[in-house]
Parts: sequence; structure tokens; C-alpha cells
Amino acid sequence: MKVSIGSKIVEGPWGGGNLFAVNLRNFLIKNGNKVIYDLSEPDIDLILLTDPRSRSESSSTFNHLEISKYIEHVNPNAVVIQRINECDERKNTKNINNFYLEASKVSDHVIFVSKWLRDIYVASGMPISKTSVIYAGANQEIFNSEEKKQFNPNKKINLVTHHWSSHFNKGFEAYKFIDSLMSEKYWSEKINFTYIGNASSEVELKNSNLIAPLSGRELALELKNHDVYITGSINEPSGNHHIEAAQCGLPIMYIDSGGIPEYCQDYGVSFTNGTFVEKLKHVIDNYPAFVDQLKEYPFNSEKMCEEFYSLFKSSIKLKKKMEVNVNLSLLGRYYLFKNKMLNKFRFILNIRNNIISKIRANIRGIN
Repeated sequence: MKVSIGSKIVEGPWGGGNLFAVNLRNFLIKNGNKVIYDLSEPDIDLILLTDPRSRSESSSTFNHLEISKYIEHVNPNAVVIQRINECDERKNTKNINNFYLEASKVSDHVIFVSKWLRDIYVASGMPISKTSVIYAGANQEIFNSEEKKQFNPNKKINLVTHHWSSHFNKGFEAYKFIDSLMSEKYWSEKINFTYIGNASSEVELKNSNLIAPLSGRELALELKNHDVYITGSINEPSGNHHIEAAQCGLPIMYIDSGGIPEYCQDYGVSFTNGTFVEKLKHVIDNYPAFVDQLKEYPFNSEKMCEEFYSLFKSSIKLKKKMEVNVNLSLLGRYYLFKNKMLNKFRFILNIRNNIISKIRANIRGIN
């Protein structure tokens, strides 16, 4: 099977969408499939649309309009699957839902990362028969509970969260509240709170520990040095942060919002600012029970990729094949050539960006 994933791959910290692409790529290649990231070859079996927005707005390598041209001029037999993990509710935008709904017309099937997110699009007119939900997951070889620090309720409780995005809806109202608690002498002696990632310019966390974005094993090791994970994220379709923490054996305290409860409801407790103290005490008093529950945590990248792979194979099998003229039209050959050139240009940019990321990481290490 030849699969084109419409997302550039970035090494290092870059958010959940990038981790999804990395994990799926590795799984497909491990299972004997070829993976490309553009529409430059005439025999693509399956096209995965990860984001229909322009390249300046996202990490996508092609959009729905480019897919339509490929289907029309090159290969009408290619199956198109769209993965949606975005909505207007997430960041208070106004055009995402309708735009994604329009883009989905090119797709044979649409995958959502939570039932909450699917309900939004079905209510807007997407046929539910065209959809399914596949939950996100993190790499268990990296994010696991091995070597996690022992919990000691008689010492300071170490709370932690991490985000790539610094948008206010990522939970900064809750993080500000926790930070304000530690202005009081009582709480400053009871808890530590660590924020890993890009901090918000709108909210100063003056009593918290701030750590620059981490990824992979470095992130996993840092998470394992803590006791309880906090996510205050609002209207998050799924998120990867709480999954990584749960796989590292940290009970989750979360806001009952968006798709996050679908991932966390049996592996922690929901809270509001008004109930935070009470819920934190509950987690501490029942810590061993929460840790036991987390041993059965079901969301991981292997399971996610297996579900994607199964859907890919069944979708290819179901699609009615059309007879294709092997002699491409001049327009079709031009389209393939253009995509090939764009791919080479993106490859050079990726090398440049990776070098810059490593230099910045080294500078942070020195400082």
C-alpha cells in the first residue's frame, strides 16, 4: 500500500498533530507500506488529509483542492481519508467548522478524535455514516511508567502540565489559579506546579516552575518526576498531553470540557477552580487506586495506528475501481511534476528548520 500523509514531519517538540503523523508513518513503514507526503506519484492507494488549511496556517503539505485535482487528473482510484482534530470551539475562531465541512466533500471517510468533536460536525450537516472515531495515543516505548518516582504523600505534591500551544484556552485560567494558591504560605509548602512548554504572554505564572518545550524521552522523564497531572484545557478535541501523562502513570485532574473527558474520566477526576482543593485531596488520599487504574489505560499509538490501518485497508477494498488511462494527460503530468518540485523545496526547508531547532535546544542547554 502506498499512503500519502498530508503533513510535514518535524523532529522535536511540535504539538500533537505532528506526533500523530510520526507514529502513523512509523507503523505503516514497519508493516511494509510506502509513505510519502505529497501528491507527486501517480499510484497512490490512499491519501490522508490532515489539515485543509494553507501551508502558512498549518503543517499540511496539501489541501482538499489539491486532492481534487489529483483525483480528477491523475488517479481517481485513490481513497481519501480525512482526520479532523480541530474546531471553532477550541480557540474561539469563526470559520474552521464550515471550512472543514466543505473540505470533507472530497473525502470517502472522515475520522474524528473524539465523539464530542464528531457531534459538532454531524450537527452542522456531515452524514454520520461517513464518519468514525479513532482515539489518539502516545508511543508506549517512550511514555510508560517505568522508573517513575515513588509517591510520598508526606512530602510536597508535584503537579505538572505541558503544552506546545500557548493559547489561553489550553488551560491558563486553571494554571493561574493554582499559581495563585502557592502565593499562600500553606500551599507553597504543600505543592509544586511545573509548566512545560510555551507559556502564555497573557498569564504570568510567578510561583510555578517554567520549563521550555520538551519532547520524546526527555519529556517522559520529566513527567515521571511528578505525582499528579493537571490539564485545564477548554474545548480540546482530544490533545496528546494528558495521554502522555497517563501512560507515564500520573493520575489526571481535568476540566470537564471538550473531548478530554472521553480520555480521562476513568483515570482521574474532573475539577473546577472552586473544587480543585477538594479534588486534589481526593487524588492524594486514593493515589494507589488511581495508579492501579492507569495500568489499564487503553489509549496508545499502537492501538490508534492499528485502527487507522484496518480502516485504510477496508476503505481501499470497498472503493469501486475505475479504469485508468496509463497515459496521463499533459495536465496530469504537469500536476505531478509541480508536486514533486514542491516536495523537494519542503524537504530543504525541513532540514533548515531541524538544524535551527537543534541550535536553539543547545542554546537552552547552555543557559
